[in-house]
Amino acid sequence: MDWTRQIDSYCERLGPDYWAEPVNALTNLAFIIAAAILWPQVRGLPLARALCAVLAVIGVGSWLFHTHATAWAAMADVLPILGFILLYIYTANRAYWGLRPWPALGLTALFFPYAAVTVPLFQMVPGLGSSAGYAPVPLLILVYALLLRRRLPRVSRGLAIGAGILVVSLFFRTIDMQVCRAVPTGTHFLWHVLNATMLGWMIAVYRRHMLAGAGARR
Repeated sequence: MDWTRQIDSYCERLGPDYWAEPVNALTNLAFIIAAAILWPQVRGLPLARALCAVLAVIGVGSWLFHTHATAWAAMADVLPILGFILLYIYTANRAYWGLRPWPALGLTALFFPYAAVTVPLFQMVPGLGSSAGYAPVPLLILVYALLLRRRLPRVSRGLAIGAGILVVSLFFRTIDMQVCRAVPTGTHFLWHVLNATMLGWMIAVYRRHMLAGAGARR
């Protein structure tokens, strides 16, 4: 594989220059800002701290992709997102279902066969394009929200809201090239802003649940 191969997949990019996607690049600061805001609020919650750290790395990885626009930068963009997904699933299994580490880890690993089955199905949806790779995530969040509606209704509502934000952000990611003539910057930058909001919200849902539990034990 040629790791230096140039990738041009977004409306805003009109050439190979570093600053060919200024809006897409700069809006990655939303991930870092969200992580910085949440960091002091999750003191004493190691998994939440880890999620904040990965959230900041997502911003850095996406910055690299929207400036360098190469195959290696694409990996720097995608891998932290996958890391966040897996870490949050593990966190949810531990905190929301009360599983011990190994069962929680085993259930987290099921994400890979789940994605292997659902991504091809979403790829059959007309117009979804590369967003099909992300589409299983809001579905999985909604499944967790549904299953937790009686056990943890507040968490369930929080997860459902997170899934809703993610669906909207995926919409803007999907239509980026389709609206290119009318919107020269495209809409991919809204994916960054809304996705940063959604990931930060998901950390806040976990934080609120943990603090509520700590209050109940006093």
